[in-house]
Amino acid sequence: MSIQEAFHMHYPDQPTASTAFCPYRVCPIGAHVDHQFGLISGFAINKGITIAYTPSESGTIEVCSANFPGIKQFLVASVPPKQNDWADYLRGAAKSLYDRYPVKTGLYAFIEGSLPIGGLSSSAAVILCFLSALCKVNDLLLSKQEIIEIALQAERGYVGVNVGTLDQSCELYSKKNHLLFLDTKDNSYECIPQSPDMPPFEIAVFFSGVERTLVGSAFNMRVDELKAASYALKAFSDMPYERFEDSHLRDVPKVIFEQYKSRLPLNWRKRAEHFYSEFERVQQGVDAWRRGDIETFGKLSFQSGYSSIYNYETGSAELKALYEIMLETKGIYGGRFSGAGFKGCCMALINPAYREQIKKEVTEKYLKRFPALSDKFSVHFCQTSDGCTF
Repeated sequence: MSIQEAFHMHYPDQPTASTAFCPYRVCPIGAHVDHQFGLISGFAINKGITIAYTPSESGTIEVCSANFPGIKQFLVASVPPKQNDWADYLRGAAKSLYDRYPVKTGLYAFIEGSLPIGGLSSSAAVILCFLSALCKVNDLLLSKQEIIEIALQAERGYVGVNVGTLDQSCELYSKKNHLLFLDTKDNSYECIPQSPDMPPFEIAVFFSGVERTLVGSAFNMRVDELKAASYALKAFSDMPYERFEDSHLRDVPKVIFEQYKSRLPLNWRKRAEHFYSEFERVQQGVDAWRRGDIETFGKLSFQSGYSSIYNYETGSAELKALYEIMLETKGIYGGRFSGAGFKGCCMALINPAYREQIKKEVTEKYLKRFPALSDKFSVHFCQTSDGCTF
């Protein structure tokens, strides 16, 4: 059933629906550093969120989802407080847009995700896809940077997750067959084309079957630990420092970290070690990508995953197991868990010639360790994609 057909099952009296699409994203190198103004690399993939919608002149927003139960309804000019359900991302997006522009037209919408939820930045994709529809019915034309700021405000200010700009940037700026290289300090970016000398590759997504939420998890604690490390290093070295919430590790040169790291609490030191090593890995990865060296790029992605597990200390038992299985699977160039690591999936860059062998081997080894997840574990193969259009 097409998404337009699903829309009209829920809204039979509405006219033909328009559609918008936002891809999911993967970050092979550069994880957990965007909120500290680090460097990131990323791809949008050809799976994501699709919305079918028609305008509502009354200003009502009414949305139902193929992935979650219930119909959610609110007024675009009077968004209620957070409800702690799946539609909070939509409420936050509507409120953030309304705070900047005289939004009057609402919409009737049906939303569908093409992969299971978790680890591919589905929350950012939902926000961007919804914003694309809401902007179109209100004849608003926004710059990509402003869209990122509105989406960021929705997640931080309304939903309550202290994310950086990695997710939104990958899902907006990416180009098919290009690597996105982004400096989150000044938002400068480059889409680097795939070298003609690079061997073929695909992106594999292994869904663990674990579903959890970032809100109230250790995600926000990790952000605070990194900020605390930056604040302490500034104090130790007599660097000027501002408010705690405005402090970032990007402000602190690595030489300062090396000089004073022994004075940091162990957890803060390990978080900072991840930031500085990840910064260097992104630079090395970009150089490898330019050369068409997918094997070196993949190894750096594996190293990124290792640091996320042992320095940043995130990743569920299931995701760590998937990472270990990927390390020993022939045909996988590299990979890591995708997202914050508290739920969801691992991503891998693979040689397409080994696709079926990889699927069989990873599935068998993983389900041998976690047989209770046999009904939820899944494997998907994806291509790179262009970002969301507005």
